[in-house]
Amino acid sequence: MDTKQYLQHWAQRYKEDFVNNVMPFWMKYGLDRQNGGVYTCVDRDGTLIDSTKSVWFQGRFGFVAAAAYNNIEQNPEWLAASKSCIDFIINHCTAPDGRMYFEVTAEGTPLRMRRYLFSECFAIIAMAEYAIASGDKSYAQRALDLFKLVQRYANTPGLLPAKYLPSVQCQGHSLTMILINTASRLRMAIDDPILTEQIDTSLHAIKNYFMHPEYKALLETVGPNGEFIDTINGRTINPGHCIETAWFVLEESRHRKWDADLKQMGLEILDWSWDWGWDETYGGIINFRDCKGLPSQDYAQDMKFWWPQTETVIAMLYAYLATGDEKYLERHQLINDWTYKHLPDPEFGEWYGYLHRDGTVAQPAKGNLFKGPFHIPRMLINSFLLCNEILKTKF
Repeated sequence: MDTKQYLQHWAQRYKEDFVNNVMPFWMKYGLDRQNGGVYTCVDRDGTLIDSTKSVWFQGRFGFVAAAAYNNIEQNPEWLAASKSCIDFIINHCTAPDGRMYFEVTAEGTPLRMRRYLFSECFAIIAMAEYAIASGDKSYAQRALDLFKLVQRYANTPGLLPAKYLPSVQCQGHSLTMILINTASRLRMAIDDPILTEQIDTSLHAIKNYFMHPEYKALLETVGPNGEFIDTINGRTINPGHCIETAWFVLEESRHRKWDADLKQMGLEILDWSWDWGWDETYGGIINFRDCKGLPSQDYAQDMKFWWPQTETVIAMLYAYLATGDEKYLERHQLINDWTYKHLPDPEFGEWYGYLHRDGTVAQPAKGNLFKGPFHIPRMLINSFLLCNEILKTKF
């Protein structure tokens, strides 16, 4: 492989796919120019199939549009789209107690509140990125206030409804890992000691509770002090989720001038998760595994969803940047080639989201309440930047 040529080619390809394919699709079919915000429930050709709005995606697309403005080109339509999503969040998606809904109508009437804090986390990264893009620091301050609210709800027993009855004592990987990325994005817009403190807290939990060397796995659910829970849920490995965590850790290592311990931690998670996730028969990252090799309960356990593939593309570039080890570039080529062979839709644009194990399309819709303009465009932006950073530092 001519590494320099390879990285130059893909840097250009990622940018072109973002500018000419993925972003135009969502600007045309997703952006709600009447009510504000973004729709995500669209069919293969962009036809709206449900006007219900995911509050997750108001923040997610708000972030993507501002990140594109900051890192790809200063397109005023992208900046306006980001503000539209953030304003929709502020005006329609925020409950009286400051928390955020999960689903609202097209006009913003609340439909559903969930016990999770992900809507708030995505709103935070959107406001932070928009503050950088626009120069309006009031959005960064609003994001910091919201971050403190998230911490209060996460850390105060009884504020959030319990997932299980008191007979079950456990903790989940999801919020722990997402707070790393949320805090690091916000830290770029406004510096506050609580942000790095939260990152340190999450990193400690991942290393000491969720990483289980005896299985060479990062588990999704563990006991309060990291105890292994020998149930289906306790044995579950979500390789894509773990790989996403790996690049969050590597990104923080880079922020700390390639802190050696964090680098080793991120690479260990990545190596373990690649071994669990990569499908040697059909290629691609599989959805779920059991750390004891027992059957997985999830109905989609052997499917190939869009987002584990995109997170792996990012993670392998981060690992190569961190180490220069050719195995990570080889793995990048494996996952990148598989992803580009199966996910992009050459006829109607954008990418499929749900594939069978063999890579055939399970359903062709381009979006719903969980798939929309986030993982794919974030991958394109980050990978464009990482390819260029590698070229700059190594050639």
